[in-house]
Amino acid sequence: MTLDETMGNAGNFRGGASPAPLSIDSVRDRVRGYSYRPTAADDGALSAAVLVPLYQLGSELHVILTKRTMLVTMQQGHISFPGGGREPGDQDLLATALREGFEEIGLDPRRVEIFGRIDDFWTRNGQILVAGFVGLIDPLASPYPWRPAETEVAEILEVPVRHFLDPLNLTVAEPRQVNGRLSPNETFLFREHRVFGATARALRNLLNIAFAEV
Repeated sequence: MTLDETMGNAGNFRGGASPAPLSIDSVRDRVRGYSYRPTAADDGALSAAVLVPLYQLGSELHVILTKRTMLVTMQQGHISFPGGGREPGDQDLLATALREGFEEIGLDPRRVEIFGRIDDFWTRNGQILVAGFVGLIDPLASPYPWRPAETEVAEILEVPVRHFLDPLNLTVAEPRQVNGRLSPNETFLFREHRVFGATARALRNLLNIAFAEV
């Protein structure tokens, strides 16, 4: 499934269009009302999940990302959402996402209101199929006492959603192959950081679901 296909039901926001209001209620309603597109896993594919945490800081809705350390085995230094592979003790992929959020950034699952699920997506190597879950961190916990895992997380980024809705913070390159399919190749910019690959595809899907003009 290409990124264009995963965004088929998600409205028409593509960087330059006017986004929907950034209210929590609007985002909650849109994500809950979205029918995500499940993807059948290929033989031998691994299952993983990420948590896409939203966070109200003052009057601004933020999204939480992490910068990976150079000590992890894959994607050293990349920007990502909290997440990882499903483990035998995980009841389902949502449990995977919440567990990873706790392990990587110290996010208490009891402090997260899950809105819903975005479309499944592949990592670039086509070996891992990832489920993404959107959740709001309890506003009463603001500012949240993050506890980044020293060996995994070098930095926790609190980015205003409006920043990623600004086309000046986006670059677009030639499409690339992802699991044998052409996929748009977007990079979101934040300070000195670059959000690309599977994380950018998940972020784009969220922006189109929650903030597109209908």
